[in-house]
Amino acid sequence: MTDDKSIINKLLNDKQYHIEFNGHLTNHVKHAVVALAGMNIPAQKIKDYYENYAKLTTYGFGLEPARASKYVISEENWKDFLGQRTSFSAYCDFFDLQVKKLGLDTVLDKYMPTLLSGWAGAFTHATIHLGWALDIKSHWMAVEGLAYMAYSYVSCNPQRAAINREQYTSESPFDSLLRITAYWNNHSTELTDWVETLVSDTESDKAAGIHPELIRSGLQYRIAKLLKVGHPLIYDLPAWLESKDTSSVWNQLYYTVSLLYLAKPGDFVLLHLITSLHALEKIAQHLPIEQTKDVIKCYWVGLLCVLFSRADFPKHKKLESLHNTFNKTKDDIENEAWKHVWEQTIARSLEEEEEHNPKLVYVLQLMWERSKGLSIYRAAAGQFTTTPELPPSFETPPTE
Repeated sequence: MTDDKSIINKLLNDKQYHIEFNGHLTNHVKHAVVALAGMNIPAQKIKDYYENYAKLTTYGFGLEPARASKYVISEENWKDFLGQRTSFSAYCDFFDLQVKKLGLDTVLDKYMPTLLSGWAGAFTHATIHLGWALDIKSHWMAVEGLAYMAYSYVSCNPQRAAINREQYTSESPFDSLLRITAYWNNHSTELTDWVETLVSDTESDKAAGIHPELIRSGLQYRIAKLLKVGHPLIYDLPAWLESKDTSSVWNQLYYTVSLLYLAKPGDFVLLHLITSLHALEKIAQHLPIEQTKDVIKCYWVGLLCVLFSRADFPKHKKLESLHNTFNKTKDDIENEAWKHVWEQTIARSLEEEEEHNPKLVYVLQLMWERSKGLSIYRAAAGQFTTTPELPPSFETPPTE
């Protein structure tokens, strides 16, 4: 067991690779280590997975070596470089020193109020890096996560949002999603045209402040544009965001995004709303309890920005039908047959070169156990994703 832990720790402490490759593509390999270790995969197999990913990711590129930073990051200037996609290693040096001086929880308490609104930057992967580091209790990976959140920061502008205390008072997170989905379905042509016009205009003043590398991205640019511009429906917040029972809200959010994923099974974008939710919950557990509502609020605003950026919502009737199927359906968690299903799903995920799949399985198995066997999590865990094809914009070299 000690040998297994030392192998895992060595992988999580590895500093030889940059946090991204080919421009803005995230180095996900440590996320996979956390997921595989959490599913009790033998350490040597995890090491093999790590090394194979480093040589050749599913995008057809290997990981890139760590980079020297152009600037020194200090307490005085750390906010000056937010979202500038520069000096990742210097941010690591800065946060490493802060954690050693103050302790990790104090550092999170001090810096997360600023970083939190940028949780959807780097397509949520910076937040995943930090949250999953807290899950496995890795000091260095947590330092990298803080650095990556600063490096890739794009605000979701939660200050624009306000709780609507006159309407939506009896909604759950699923009800809120269903309401917004119905609105989208009823105005789909108008909203789709609005989104496509917005994201096609990369020259306007609305694009100011969005890093050029994200324009090359396609997906991340669409998300960044919606995070920047928003929509009134995104900021008209439901009353459940004020609930004192935040543990229930977390559970309802997991259910809601899992249902969303089942509405478009295997959807690469929607999968990230599940794995980043796990990350944000872990981060919230290390913050003062009064900050939990801020974390949930930022998640909800960012989630809607991601959904709007796609210009594509699921059908209202499909979500409603899936809810009627799954909202009370449970598996017997003591039944060996269901345990065998999970063993098969985990084994399948280990064979997947696309590392998002073991991450999906890891989170949803945790939720299956936490919910005492809600079958939605077993059903969603078996819907694997595939690596999306890179858009034509990748023919342009990365922006330094």
